[in-house]
Amino acid sequence: MKRTLLTSSLSILLAVSILFAGCASSTMIKSIPSGAKVFIDGEPVGTTPYLYSDTKIVGSVVNVDIKKDGFKPLYTSFTRTEEVNGGAIVGGIFFLFPFLWTMDYKPVHIYELEPLTEQVVTDSIVSDNQSSVTDSPKIQKLRELKKMLDEKLITKEEYEKQKAKILEEK
Repeated sequence: MKRTLLTSSLSILLAVSILFAGCASSTMIKSIPSGAKVFIDGEPVGTTPYLYSDTKIVGSVVNVDIKKDGFKPLYTSFTRTEEVNGGAIVGGIFFLFPFLWTMDYKPVHIYELEPLTEQVVTDSIVSDNQSSVTDSPKIQKLRELKKMLDEKLITKEEYEKQKAKILEEK
């Protein structure tokens, strides 16, 4: 009788410990390069590498924004359906509700950030100042001159000479 009680107690203790261990899921969020700001569901939480952990149920979606100066912002998400959680399955045999946590996140999510190109930066500056810049006849002439250089209709020397003349105009 003592042995049956001891076995039952150990089984329940084991099931409860597996149950509580099986509810949480964590993933390491990394970026290349590291040091990017991490936003979870729109809220700032830290910088990469960042350890994210929660007790959400299977199928929960986590929205992640990763931002770093000089790089394009990255908007992504991951769901709690990426890996099987054996502990929660075993716990679910003893208690019904652990089946809500039978899936976990992958241990690591690595995201590579794309650097902003010089052209993108220039385009954004021009678009910010577009009303004042596009009205200038000098700017229009310089653009046409640059286009002629790019199309190899004029030499670099001719370009520099014409550019100096345009910039001297009042």
